[in-house]
Amino acid sequence: MNDKLENAKIFDLDSLVRPNIKALKPYRSARDDFEMGTLLDANENSFGPPFAAKEKLNRYPSPYQYELRQLIADYRSVKPENVFVGAGSDEAIDLLYRIFCDPGQDRVIITPPTYGMYKVSANIHDIQVDEVLLTPDFQPRPQKILDAVQPDTKLLFLCSPNNPTGNDLNLLDIERLLDQFTGILILDEAYIDFSDRKSMASVINKYPNLVVLQTMSKAFGLAGIRLGIAIAAEEIIEYMRKVKAPYNVNSLTSRYAIRAFDHLDTIQANIQKIIKQREHLIRELKKLDAVENVTPSDANFILFKIARAYEVYQKLAEAGIIVRYRGDQPHCENGLRVTVGTPSENKQFLNEFEKVIKSLKL
Repeated sequence: MNDKLENAKIFDLDSLVRPNIKALKPYRSARDDFEMGTLLDANENSFGPPFAAKEKLNRYPSPYQYELRQLIADYRSVKPENVFVGAGSDEAIDLLYRIFCDPGQDRVIITPPTYGMYKVSANIHDIQVDEVLLTPDFQPRPQKILDAVQPDTKLLFLCSPNNPTGNDLNLLDIERLLDQFTGILILDEAYIDFSDRKSMASVINKYPNLVVLQTMSKAFGLAGIRLGIAIAAEEIIEYMRKVKAPYNVNSLTSRYAIRAFDHLDTIQANIQKIIKQREHLIRELKKLDAVENVTPSDANFILFKIARAYEVYQKLAEAGIIVRYRGDQPHCENGLRVTVGTPSENKQFLNEFEKVIKSLKL
């Protein structure tokens, strides 16, 4: 029996969901039944907000976000039933813990160095975290991960392109884990639009245990609206909608997220500008003798290593250039992460960086 058939046999979503979540009767909001008409059902302020606004801010937003989910579905070549929208990807992470993990009992696996909220959210929910380090070149170790799985391991988090390293994870390794891991594999694709690789959202029908996380904070340039996305099998999305707060996406977030899809040409043009600047920054960093290593990047940031990295980080901050110190992460000793900025921002960074190198005699 091949791996995929075996996976279909052993993966059982119903057995992974917490019993109280399966039995949960979700709160029915006023907008579950009616969104139009003379709305006198939700105790809203009928006189409206105290200032002029295009939106009806005195009214609760749609709990379903039909239009937005349809736009995302079309963009990612899935069905709207496969799309969940929430208050950033962090809400989706939190919901997945609440749906699948019993506090004080269940376990999850993460692969450091990786996005810190996976562990923070686990700690909030009192979930045991098992860590399987990436290789020194920041790739997963599938067999080590599978060996770390215990009977109460429910979730596996992978980030590709990975944060804080910037590189894509090996696709064959991800597919092997999807084939053999009997829990839910959460693939965080916050930076996927800066990569040459296609999103794995397109294969959710092939892998019923896959949840793809995305965001409008990065490639869409809308971090301020806090719009996160989860794409998965309809059954998983239904559980997420069942557990979420009734009005988790506000009217202003929804409006600007929908508006973004009228500007896809600009979004794509900006992505290409960022990629061009990313390659420019990598070339310039590699020219500097003090820079010990520059990690290949498929994201909109670059991880590099330099001696006395924390001092460099502090000196840059004193000069008004803010980067991220990542030297406290596994395999990232003396590591700094710099976001790809505009051409003028990148020039400022490089100029100040060279001054710091000289001042510290690196």
